[in-house]
Amino acid sequence: MWLFLAFLSVPLIEIALFIQIGGAIGLWSTLGIVVLTAVIGTFLVRTQGALALQSLRQSFGTLSDPSEPLAHGAMILVSGALLLTPGFFTDAIGFALLVPAVRSAVFRYLKARIKVKSFEMGSAPRQRHPQDPTIIDGDFKEVPRDPNAPPSGWTKH
Repeated sequence: MWLFLAFLSVPLIEIALFIQIGGAIGLWSTLGIVVLTAVIGTFLVRTQGALALQSLRQSFGTLSDPSEPLAHGAMILVSGALLLTPGFFTDAIGFALLVPAVRSAVFRYLKARIKVKSFEMGSAPRQRHPQDPTIIDGDFKEVPRDPNAPPSGWTKH
């Protein structure tokens, strides 16, 4: 039901804002603002998206929970779609989602409403070495190389 209301109310709000702002500043100024916000929004989405991608890579590198960087990336994607949609209301929401503090507040709100049953990194739990937390114990099997096989290109022999 709320989705139906959003699809009904957002275009009505946009039309009302176009009429009000267009009447106050004129047609060409209104269209210029719409195009300018799309151009500025595209630039900001690219820079914020690069920062979100860097944060996501860092969370993968440290094996930490990637849900917040993923959520920030998704909100930046939605922000870009809203900024490219002509309108003042969608631009306001799109620019608001580009502010990291707003994204963090939205993430905290959604995180409080969503219950995760389980979260696991990789296919099996990893055991860390007791003396050095940077060492991960593992098993391997050495496969003898066929002396008649041509070099694979992956090794130096």
